[in-house]
Amino acid sequence: MGETAEPVTDAAAMDRALRLAADAAAAAEIPVGAVVLDPEGRFLSEGRNNREETADPTGHAEIVALRAAAAARGSWNLSGCTLVVTMEPCVMCAGAILQSRVGRVVFGAWDDKAGAAGSLYDVLRDRRLPYRAEVVGGVREAEAVSLLRTFFTPRR
Repeated sequence: MGETAEPVTDAAAMDRALRLAADAAAAAEIPVGAVVLDPEGRFLSEGRNNREETADPTGHAEIVALRAAAAARGSWNLSGCTLVVTMEPCVMCAGAILQSRVGRVVFGAWDDKAGAAGSLYDVLRDRRLPYRAEVVGGVREAEAVSLLRTFFTPRR
């Protein structure tokens, strides 16, 4: 993806993440999309769920986007970056977020079944851990929830 020249707003980043989530749904993947913004607020990387395609249990949008961001920067350390994702990160993704030192996470839909950024768990802000991230939840939540409901309703 590479960096863009202009910083973007959380809403613009979420718009891109929502498009990626729709792409995931079209590929029969759970509709979650994510983008990473560099410290200046420019697009750095993106990802969408690809677990089914890759037969990889870690194929969550956040992990895909974090790996691409680290590759683009040439470093695992993503200090100062922001992760924007359509659904609240799970415990696995929250761990990867903290290990990569992402400083800020913006997400759309809350996940009361597996969320680790404030609903079920609050891993990203746990003061017992050496690293924490700022969390902004519920950004364009209705759109993110709609994608998830549209995907899951015929499957359940």
